[in-house]
Amino acid sequence: MQRYLVGGAVRDSLLGYPFHERDWVVVGATPQQMLELGYQQVGKDFPVFLHPQTKEEHALARTERKSGKGYTGFTVYAAPDVTLEQDLLRRDLTINAIAQADDGSLVDPFGGADDIKHKILRHVSDAFAEDPLRVLRVARFYARYAHLGFSVATETQTLMQQLSSELTTLTPERVWQETAKALSEQTPQAYFQLLYDTGALQALMPELAALWGVPQPPQWHPEIDTGVHTLMVLQQAAVLSPRLDIRFAVLVHDLGKGVTKPELWPAHHGHEHTGLPLIKQLCERLRVPNDCRDLALLVCEYHQLVHRARELKSSTALKLFDAIDLWRKPERLEAILLCCTADLRGRTGFEQAEYPQAAYLTILADAARSVNAKHLIAQGLTGEAIKQGLQRARLNAIKTAKAQLKTAAP
Repeated sequence: MQRYLVGGAVRDSLLGYPFHERDWVVVGATPQQMLELGYQQVGKDFPVFLHPQTKEEHALARTERKSGKGYTGFTVYAAPDVTLEQDLLRRDLTINAIAQADDGSLVDPFGGADDIKHKILRHVSDAFAEDPLRVLRVARFYARYAHLGFSVATETQTLMQQLSSELTTLTPERVWQETAKALSEQTPQAYFQLLYDTGALQALMPELAALWGVPQPPQWHPEIDTGVHTLMVLQQAAVLSPRLDIRFAVLVHDLGKGVTKPELWPAHHGHEHTGLPLIKQLCERLRVPNDCRDLALLVCEYHQLVHRARELKSSTALKLFDAIDLWRKPERLEAILLCCTADLRGRTGFEQAEYPQAAYLTILADAARSVNAKHLIAQGLTGEAIKQGLQRARLNAIKTAKAQLKTAAP
């Protein structure tokens, strides 16, 4: 019985990249032996055990044989006669198929360390094509390491393209799980670009894939292509915030441009409204969490209004604050403003641009939120009268703040 450190801990230690979990593979053991040593079994489809002290996962070496469609269609064999190399062979990428013995020596039968050195994501074997989930996993690893200069091997991209017909067998939960992880990486835009290049995005998120090839007005969008702009915005959002809901919101904020009639190009009047049903459709299909969906809908509907902040009437600003429920959820405004800042900067030549609309609307919002109902109650008002009085007071506060800003402007 021997155990080896495998997976991300080995890979990231070779890369000098931070990691937080360690996984182990055990060769030459039976489930009964693991239990007798005090390990706790947690695996259902194959034997996985928790170490009695560290609680780190220890999986028995296993092989997998394709026996059906999709990522669940596998027959698993785990027994003492399964070798370490056989276990490593079933893994997706060479950089994930490296094991480390207790003495620190590496077992690397498929050249993973060399691929790390040359910064290449490459599949281990043709068995890669048996599991469509691996398309998303490769794209996620690309999002994780693209900023380090990694690329995806041409032959691996070819296999990813060949798997497009099986992507529909993936459950929405798995698609969203991989997508959410990719959105949380340092270069999330790489995930979606690779999925688009291999045809996977067209199969899984056609609403998003439709943006490529759609032109925008060059005076506002020197990058022209809406798909390119979308990923530039996502890149900027990743710089501004680690929040998943913010990154998802900017990803889908321009979906309406994908359904603009070509004869109207490059204009996209009303795209903030035509995008709403597309976002709802995408979120329902992938079972996107409510917080991500809700912010995405608000950013889609109101980002154009926010961009024109200084032109808004006081009453329009108040309607905006009402629509985003500023009074109960004031943190929403900051999130929307971050998304809109990313939208501005996600354009060729605008990457460092200031976004004064954010400070402007924050001042108006603070003024409106400073109003409270105490003095209205003191006047003996109740119910609808208080509500109307609050709205009038908030409107006047916004007007006053706007006047002060105008006076202070150079």
